[in-house]
Amino acid sequence: MYQNYQLKWSFILIGILVVGTGLVKLSSFETFHLLQYIGNVLSIVFSVLISWLIIAYFKRHHIFSSDKVNAVVSIVLSIAALLAFTYFILNHIPTKFYLSELPYEPTFADLVRRGVGIFFLTMICYVVYSTLFTHDILQKTKLENEQFKQAHLRAQLHSLQEQISPHFLFNSLSTLKTITHEADTKQFVVHLSHVYRYLLSINKHQITQIAEELKFVHAYLYILRTRFEHALKVTIQIPEHYNDYLIPPLSVQLLIENAIKHNVVSLDMPLHIEIYVNDQQELVVNNPFQPKNIPVESTKMGLKNINDRYRLLFNREIVVAETDTDFTITLPLISHESYHH
Repeated sequence: MYQNYQLKWSFILIGILVVGTGLVKLSSFETFHLLQYIGNVLSIVFSVLISWLIIAYFKRHHIFSSDKVNAVVSIVLSIAALLAFTYFILNHIPTKFYLSELPYEPTFADLVRRGVGIFFLTMICYVVYSTLFTHDILQKTKLENEQFKQAHLRAQLHSLQEQISPHFLFNSLSTLKTITHEADTKQFVVHLSHVYRYLLSINKHQITQIAEELKFVHAYLYILRTRFEHALKVTIQIPEHYNDYLIPPLSVQLLIENAIKHNVVSLDMPLHIEIYVNDQQELVVNNPFQPKNIPVESTKMGLKNINDRYRLLFNREIVVAETDTDFTITLPLISHESYHH
């Protein structure tokens, strides 16, 4: 609470007001009494804290949907609370503890005078806290943007490194050499160019539509099937009305790559990857758990990268479910209407 409500700055404000009050009273030092000054200090401390906490609570919890309504209600409640606090002190604390030139009078004029002072104190608290609150939001936004840029760059570099690695190029060239028909060679090259074109184009995009991602995935799968033939089977069942939904680019491709990397893919033990939309309108990528005899060392950076991008872009998380027989990743699908960034 101390950090969330910026109480450090409330105490700085209290210190300024306490010192200011002391300096004003130096000119009449002969009438200055320690008990009165202590009473005044305590009054300032409680007044500032009451106003500060009310304003901070409304700022942080968004009680009303409108920021203006939140601001007005917090200011009004602060003024009301300080008036109640002031009149409680005036009616229950002996006058010898007051540091005031004007005695308490239960009149409308006295209420207005004290109300004006309380209004200005409340506005000071509101302006100071609002400035700090806005500054924190800007800093958080800058940090999240920087985190997203790094996550996006890591995803891009990871995929490019995998695709442009000597191993991938060797497999691609080996496949080209084994194809004897010119039409097949042409198809392979076309799909390979689609893969690289998409990889290069994601520099400009933080999100992509399902339709675009699947177009890339189909080109990517063509290359994989040419390499693995019947050892790899990928079933994609995504209704067309989800085509405009949004996901981070390369998400599905990274999950397919991850499944192939960690599982046996052979004619004796084919790998079947299923990609579909569940009843909760989430994208599911599922594959059987058939680990290799020599486990591949995993840093799990691919899954972390996808999750980081979902968190930074959509404030959502992916779900990883692992059993003795299956490995399932669930990705939230984001509609255009719900995406505000």
